[in-house]
Amino acid sequence: MKFILGKKLEMSQIFDTKGNVIPITLVEAGPCYVTEKKTKEKHGYQAVQIGYQKLKDRKIKKPMKGKPFYFLREFRVEENKQENKEEHKDSIINVSIFQEGDIVKVSGISKGKGFQGGVKRWGFKGRGASHGVKHEARTLGSVGSSFPERVIKGKKMPGRMGSNRVTVQNLKIVKIDKERNIIAVKGAVPGKPGTLLEIRG
Repeated sequence: MKFILGKKLEMSQIFDTKGNVIPITLVEAGPCYVTEKKTKEKHGYQAVQIGYQKLKDRKIKKPMKGKPFYFLREFRVEENKQENKEEHKDSIINVSIFQEGDIVKVSGISKGKGFQGGVKRWGFKGRGASHGVKHEARTLGSVGSSFPERVIKGKKMPGRMGSNRVTVQNLKIVKIDKERNIIAVKGAVPGKPGTLLEIRG
């Protein structure tokens, strides 16, 4: 299993050989450093923990010694696909593990939109705008019932929108810039520029 951490930069577009426009997202991926390898014998499961974006020395606290990174993430690995035990602890993962044409899935935190009404949050139609409605064009309407005389759990209502973990699958890697550690992924990925992304192949 291939995996790396990256930061969303921006969206752009390129042209293919036939002149068609391809929308892409530029992701600055890696370099990531393997900080720990968890084994089934010791931890009960097999995983690789990697760190991304090194901290400055003055920002490293005592509990962080040995793992001085802004971001730490674990990725599960299968028994038959785990890296060799001989690999040293501080091995580096960079964009070269992927190739152009690879299909990946990208996970990240979506944009936060704050408190929103039912029309924007759930796509409700709203009330009519004819005579007699008066200031209720974007209200929900009735939310309760005669029995059990309360609002049922899970009712679609106004509330906090966005800032959820989102995974987009089947994204194609269009181009890789190994010198600048940039991956160009076809289509859109979650979050705003600067969002931490997990890329798995």
